[in-house]
Amino acid sequence: MSGLTLATTRVEAQVVHTDATGIEAGEVKIPAGDGLMPGYRAMPVGPGPFPIMLVIEEIFGVHDYIKDVCRRLAKAGYCAVAPELYARQGDLSTMTDVQQILRDVILKTPDAQWIADLDVAAAWASSASKGDAGRLGVMGWCRGGRGVWLYAAHRRDLRAAVAWYGPLGGERSAIQPKTSGDVAAEIRAPLLALHGGADTGIPVASVEEARDKATAAGRTVELVIYPEAPHGFHADYRPSYRKAAAEDGWARALAFLKANGAG
Repeated sequence: MSGLTLATTRVEAQVVHTDATGIEAGEVKIPAGDGLMPGYRAMPVGPGPFPIMLVIEEIFGVHDYIKDVCRRLAKAGYCAVAPELYARQGDLSTMTDVQQILRDVILKTPDAQWIADLDVAAAWASSASKGDAGRLGVMGWCRGGRGVWLYAAHRRDLRAAVAWYGPLGGERSAIQPKTSGDVAAEIRAPLLALHGGADTGIPVASVEEARDKATAAGRTVELVIYPEAPHGFHADYRPSYRKAAAEDGWARALAFLKANGAG
């Protein structure tokens, strides 16, 4: 659980590094139903309790970028927990081929499994990690953005959700029966969706459709489109990184969470 993913290009010059001054950060083992689930947690130094932020990884696992995001959230006052949601299906840190990751790990992980794991992580953060269960949020990127929509439809006490360029469509299967677009009208918390207008894999129209579906059902979805940004514009370790959009999205995310009681 160290280093950046082997499955994508590394661009050293732009990688953001957040130090651990004023926070407690490190790898953790979270008791789950069938053993200990690996993960990473970062939170401020002090008695707490701190608002809980569940961090949903991309398809590449909880590598250094996701850990750094947790530290950024800790600096903003959160107890941030990123469980390794695909650990039962495979060790993503050793995989170099994106198609293999999708085929052998991601598409073989039941949605019900990782949703239950997030519930376990939230409970652990509250009981063993100075987390405030009354201020629960979720944030995810790419496939994790899909997860944000599904988790927001699942969790009744969720205060706010932030989905970074999560796909709204995709294939359905017996173990992954619904797309995030399918559950747009069922989300139980305000959701901020951050997308790139130059994302060739996620049409802006599909996100607008999900937003409109949610709005028609009385739900709240705030959509922000960065016209020139591609997919992965927040991922500072990849060539897709766009500093201005990433920083603006981050500021909007923190403000949105705070405004909706998750900060």
